[in-house]
Amino acid sequence: MTLRNASPTAADPFGTHLRHWRQHRRLSQLDLAQEAEVSTRHLSYVETGRAAPSREMVLRLAERLDVPLRERNALLVAAGYAPMYRQRSLDDPALGPARRAVDLVLKGHEPFPALAVDRHWNLVAHNAVVPLLMAGASAELLQPPINVLRLSLHPDGLAPRIANLGQWRAHLLERLQQQIAATGDATLASLHDELAAYPVGLTGHDAPAVGGELAGVVVPFQLVTPNGLLSFISTTTIFGTPVDVTLQELAVESFFPADAQTAAALSGLAATQLRG
Repeated sequence: MTLRNASPTAADPFGTHLRHWRQHRRLSQLDLAQEAEVSTRHLSYVETGRAAPSREMVLRLAERLDVPLRERNALLVAAGYAPMYRQRSLDDPALGPARRAVDLVLKGHEPFPALAVDRHWNLVAHNAVVPLLMAGASAELLQPPINVLRLSLHPDGLAPRIANLGQWRAHLLERLQQQIAATGDATLASLHDELAAYPVGLTGHDAPAVGGELAGVVVPFQLVTPNGLLSFISTTTIFGTPVDVTLQELAVESFFPADAQTAAALSGLAATQLRG
């Protein structure tokens, strides 16, 4: 099971929210007071509800605690202030430039796969290559919203075709655990528990040993397909300095061929299917 602290609710006072984040970041009141340049006594009064924080103080503490924008809004509301950060659908006209930038990155990455996910790893957008790799997964897992981690590790998803399933599974769970530590998100913690409970099983495929330039540098994603074993390395792109909740939580995952065979196979797919 994933270790977690109970998240405060919307009905909880500001002090409860503040204490949750301070303890989540493993800071004492003295540590946070020094970081925020306030007295420990005043910080203690704020946590216990004996003093009300100013809006500036709420934002300063949230900044020092590296609280995500969604939770900064919750801190502001708990302190009696209006939310500061907008949350809109990526299809909202106000986010048009950002959506066009995402689509440009996804399309420009073809013939290699790339996709965009939200905070909970639900698929938001993808390029034309991604559905070709998801083929064969159960229809239930492909119903929106598609959770790409569940799709990857579920026995009825891609897991039986992942040649290095044990290695890739450990990588995804570790990455998810790091995200939970950063955000304190209970939904992510539940997702981690669900994924960790899936049987590892055997893929029935023999993945070649990861060596050469990849050894000790990156964890590859190796997928058995009708076009042979495809091996990828991935990168993550996020928006810099976002002031919108949706954009802060959006990530673009781009997969690059890890060998010449994969590059050639994907180029062949582009020639025969993507352009057909």
